[in-house]
Amino acid sequence: MPLRAVFLGFLLLASGVVTAGDAGVPERLELTKVSERVYSAIGATAPGTYENHGHNNNLSFVVTDNGVVVMNGGDNYLLARALHHSIRSVTDKEVQYVVNENAQGHAMLGNSYWRDNGVPIIAHETAIEEFREHGDIKLAAMRNRNKEKAEGTYVAVPDIGFSDQYVLDMGDVTIELRYFGPGHSPGDIALWIPQDRLLITGDLGFHQRLLAVFDDTDTGAWIDSFDRMSQLNPQTVIPGHGEPASLDIITKETKGYLVFLRNEVKEILERGGGLDEAYAIDQSQWSYLDTFEELAAKNAGRVYQHLEFDYF
Repeated sequence: MPLRAVFLGFLLLASGVVTAGDAGVPERLELTKVSERVYSAIGATAPGTYENHGHNNNLSFVVTDNGVVVMNGGDNYLLARALHHSIRSVTDKEVQYVVNENAQGHAMLGNSYWRDNGVPIIAHETAIEEFREHGDIKLAAMRNRNKEKAEGTYVAVPDIGFSDQYVLDMGDVTIELRYFGPGHSPGDIALWIPQDRLLITGDLGFHQRLLAVFDDTDTGAWIDSFDRMSQLNPQTVIPGHGEPASLDIITKETKGYLVFLRNEVKEILERGGGLDEAYAIDQSQWSYLDTFEELAAKNAGRVYQHLEFDYF
C-alpha cells in the first residue's frame, strides 16, 4: 500500500471520521463464494436506502496469484471499506484494480475509498465521461439519502478507460473487461474469466428484481448487447443484482422482459394509442420480481416515449 494511503488512514482513524462500522455501516459485508477464486457481496434487490447503506448491487471480487480485482467501487466510502475488510477476511493479497460496471453512483462513488488506498480504477470511456460530468449530482443524491453514512465520500473519476476490451493478466488467470454495446446505463461493461467460463454481467443482466429503464437506457440496443454477451456461453453468471444464476434465467428476466415490453408498446403505437395505455400494460406476469411496483409502469412509460418518434 502506498505510504500516502497509510498516512491518510492513520489520520482518518485518529479523527474518528471514517472507521469501518461508523454510522451503522457493517464492519464487513456478507460474502457468497461463487467459485474457488470469485466472491460476491450480494446487494439488496431493492432501491438503495439509508437502511441498506446503498448496498443494492453486487460487489464482487476475483482472487488471483497477482492480487485481487474488484468489480464495483460501491455506493460510498464506508461501504467500500467494509468490502475491503471482507476481502481481507479471505485473502492477504492486495487489491490491484477496481472495475466500475458503469457510471451509476453505487458503482463509482465508493471509488473515493479505493483512490485513497492507491488502487487504479478502470471503467468504460463513456462511463468515465458520464461520471466526470454528473458525479457531483450523484454524490449530492447519495449524501441526501445516506446522511452520516456518506462520510469520506467524494467524486473519484476512474484513471483507466477503454473502448471495447481491456485485458488484465493476473498470473494464474486472465480477466477480460468487455463492452458489448449500449444497455442499461452509459458505459455498461461485463467481466469475463474465459478459463472458468464465469461472467459478471454488471447491469446488462438482471433477475430477482425488475430491471429499470432510465431516460438514457436504449432498450433495443440492450437486447443486441445482451445477445452478443450471451455468445460467451458462460457456465456461471453473477448478475448486476441478485444471486448467481444460470444464463437461461438471466435471459428470461432481462431480454425476455425487454422484448415483451417493447412489443406491447409497439402494438399501442401501431394503433395510435397514447401514453396512458402504455402505463396500463398488464405486466403481472413479472409481478413476482422485487421492485415491480416501483418500476413497472415507469418502465412502460419510458419505452413508449423512446419509441414514439419511430411512428411519426
